Amino acid sequence: MRMIAAIYARKSTDQNIADEEKSVTRQVERARAYAARKGWTVAEEHVYADDGISGAEFLKRPGFLRLMNALKPRAPFQALIMSEESRLGREQIETAYALKQIMDAGVRVFFYLEDRERTLDSAMDKVMLSLTNFAAEMEREKARLRTRDAMQRKAARGHVAGGKVYGYRNRDVTTVGANGQPVRDHVEREILTEEAAVIRRIFREIAEGRGFARIAKSLNAEGVPSPARGRGWATSGIRELVLRELYRGRLVWGKTRWIDRGGTKAKEDRPEPEWITVEVPELRIVAEDLWRAAHARLDRTRAVYRRLTDGRLVGRAAAVTRMPYLLSTLLECGVCGGPMHATKRTGRRAQPRYYYVCTTHRVRGDRLCPNRLSAPMERLDAAVTEAVARDVLAPDLVAEVVARALVLRERSRAGAAGRRGEIEAELRRVEGELRRYAEAIAKGGAVPAVLEALRTRERRRQDLLAHLEHLDGLATGRRAEGGDLKALLTRRLVDLHELLKRHPEQARETVLRPLLTGRLVLTPREAPEGRFYDFAGVAAYGGLVAGIIGTRDGAITVVPPG
Repeated sequence: MRMIAAIYARKSTDQNIADEEKSVTRQVERARAYAARKGWTVAEEHVYADDGISGAEFLKRPGFLRLMNALKPRAPFQALIMSEESRLGREQIETAYALKQIMDAGVRVFFYLEDRERTLDSAMDKVMLSLTNFAAEMEREKARLRTRDAMQRKAARGHVAGGKVYGYRNRDVTTVGANGQPVRDHVEREILTEEAAVIRRIFREIAEGRGFARIAKSLNAEGVPSPARGRGWATSGIRELVLRELYRGRLVWGKTRWIDRGGTKAKEDRPEPEWITVEVPELRIVAEDLWRAAHARLDRTRAVYRRLTDGRLVGRAAAVTRMPYLLSTLLECGVCGGPMHATKRTGRRAQPRYYYVCTTHRVRGDRLCPNRLSAPMERLDAAVTEAVARDVLAPDLVAEVVARALVLRERSRAGAAGRRGEIEAELRRVEGELRRYAEAIAKGGAVPAVLEALRTRERRRQDLLAHLEHLDGLATGRRAEGGDLKALLTRRLVDLHELLKRHPEQARETVLRPLLTGRLVLTPREAPEGRFYDFAGVAAYGGLVAGIIGTRDGAITVVPPG
């Protein structure tokens, strides 16, 4: 029986695009040739590639993620071919963990450049893996430092050290190379007249007292092209533009830098002494008096805001959802596909009234979304609550969900014994590795690679202990035959209706968000008696019952769209 092989290829952003040898196409071709020499069959549906993605990126790498997902529940191939180990990643802990997952799935890993198989059968194999990954990560860090140093030198000369900026065109400046052909020396900016006129208009309107939202809407209504082509102007875009000091003839570089955090890239703010500031009067678009007038107007607005709010922060941190409305963050406009948000209107009434409106229409205007219809919050909340109670939490459906949940729990119990043996065996192996690494450190071998390997094994040990604790819960939990679990599930699902009515914020997070697959879509409809919204969504019970039945497999979808 011929061995089935998969291929993974990756080229980093810091590699020369013209380097054919390192291109993903060349890597795949050579991997195919390697498989042919070995007499293996390459599975075409399992050729994975990531082009122009850093080896430190593990969360936003599509080819790599598809490869890892293909390993479950059972890998459809027996071998994985790469050019070298660094193609899988250039971050020690994440790369080692990924290799461990691949090998635990029964897949052998081969590198065609060395005609070598990666094994982890001995302590020496694992030390060599740590050293190889250490070298790859060091090379990546050096490449990043070289790139930042080059960009820093460009910024200090006033050259382009980033991407395009609205209001300017990037222009290559060339010199004559050794072969007499033109070679790009650096990139400079030059002012675009039409876009510069838009920038000056925005600054004038701000100085005259117009707000970001009004300016964005008027630009969209007139069809003025925005920096985000096709998406229109937004409040955030206007604000970012007004704060860009390049428009006053001052280039500021180095406010942030990229770092690796949690398997992906993240931006980190840098202290002001590390910034590079260069005066570039030839790039000034906004005169200094206009710049100062606009920012003086913004300062007065901020002062009024602080006075009216006693200096308190009004709003919420970006990472926290604290909205007191039932459907906040759960609605989608059926016209433009964008989100909808809650707003209030006071008018002449003693009490304000609340509505849900299309965010795109409210922020960017009619041109981007013509949906002007507001949905009265009280009526829409009541309609959604009634629909959930009628179509999702109905007694017959609750009974069906309870029955399916009990089947899932018993299925999980049945498979727990087999899984326990596998996990305990792996735990013994990991703890043995931890002891050997600890002995190596005690003997004076506390090199970074050994320390990182030690941390990797400790993280895996914690994962295995958590899994065993989960299996213990399944083994010692109450049996369904006595009816306790059935009564608990039934009471939990029925009580959700009361929660929907009395505590909207809690109900959104504990009921609606776990229930909904996607967002509720609100589509405006014209009728002889007026204008109305039709809403539709899909619900699944898995998120609500998984925690009760003690299994992570809680995908019970019994509610059709409607």
